[in-house]
Amino acid sequence: MNMNKGKLIGIGVGPGDPELLTVKAVKTLESVPVICAPKSSEKKPSVALSIVQGILDGRSDEYITLEPLFPMIEDKKALESYWAGAAQLITMELDEGRDVSFITLGDPSIYSTFSYVSRIIGERGYTVEMIPGINSFTGCAASAGITLGEKDEIILVVPKVDQRLEGLLEHADTAVIMKTSRHSQMLEEIINKDPRDKKVLSVQNCGMDDEEIFDGFARNGKYLSTTIVKFNDRRDH
Repeated sequence: MNMNKGKLIGIGVGPGDPELLTVKAVKTLESVPVICAPKSSEKKPSVALSIVQGILDGRSDEYITLEPLFPMIEDKKALESYWAGAAQLITMELDEGRDVSFITLGDPSIYSTFSYVSRIIGERGYTVEMIPGINSFTGCAASAGITLGEKDEIILVVPKVDQRLEGLLEHADTAVIMKTSRHSQMLEEIINKDPRDKKVLSVQNCGMDDEEIFDGFARNGKYLSTTIVKFNDRRDH
């Protein structure tokens, strides 16, 4: 591997509040020559970029911003072409000897688009590093003032609501369901089938100016919705 090539650094920027960035993330963002901030549509700015914008505005040097498009689609073939395109943009900078920070909401190791692009770039022999970030569900728990797990309780984290959830729930003391607003009805039905006493709360846009915390399920379709279900110990069955 050519030692003059740059490295790719995945940076978790947390759930939304710029003050929840790690010291290491801030130090890197203050000096890295290239920032890669994917966005889900040409019309919408990158949420991750808005979280770190204050730090970037404080820089006195020049830096490059890459904003590849990662649309919210299910078509794997189409997605792969977007990931390949982003990898191409990034490797062009790495080949010039510039390090690239790929910023991602939450943590780069948990359900992050960074994983797809970093795999492509890592397989090409470039150095890839990660700086962890506060993930959305620990951010949500902190905002709501609740603990997710105590003693030997099992915490279940699922990225979406589908038929797998029902079979997993019986083993969980706490269930964290991410991006719940799209399948709220199905989630409600599955949770209500469980005979245990339970507390349900949802957090939307955690750590952002319009953060909302409320009892029950998320119903208004906001993408950044997380539902936390805490079951108590008494099992009736």
